[in-house]
Amino acid sequence: MRFTIDIFAGAICGILSGFGLGGGSILLVYMSHIASLDQTQAQGINLIYFIPTAAASLIFHIRNKLVDFSTFLWGAIPGIILSIVSSMAATSIDPKILRKFFGIFLVITGVKILFSKNSPNIGGPCKPS
Repeated sequence: MRFTIDIFAGAICGILSGFGLGGGSILLVYMSHIASLDQTQAQGINLIYFIPTAAASLIFHIRNKLVDFSTFLWGAIPGIILSIVSSMAATSIDPKILRKFFGIFLVITGVKILFSKNSPNIGGPCKPS
């Protein structure tokens, strides 16, 4: 039964990731709190999980001409570099501290998005200008 629940949670998070709704973050919370995985294990699985969901989303958005490639490159290159550096740093930090920082990050991000006046397309596609 547990395996079925894990598959279902992964599928739901994959769908949310495809829509850009933070499915990977939800999956990380699920794995660390409900599935009781160690924070480091959950982060590693989440990084691997992100590759196919991000690739599928990118293909979909490119086909629908929703990607501004100059903006993409400005975000992708630092994102790749900082992902590598951050994953190395995360392995040397106590998982309890990581959990607290991640929770604080989620709350701050959620509040910022909730009260943002510059986000008319929350939940909708973003077309390049």
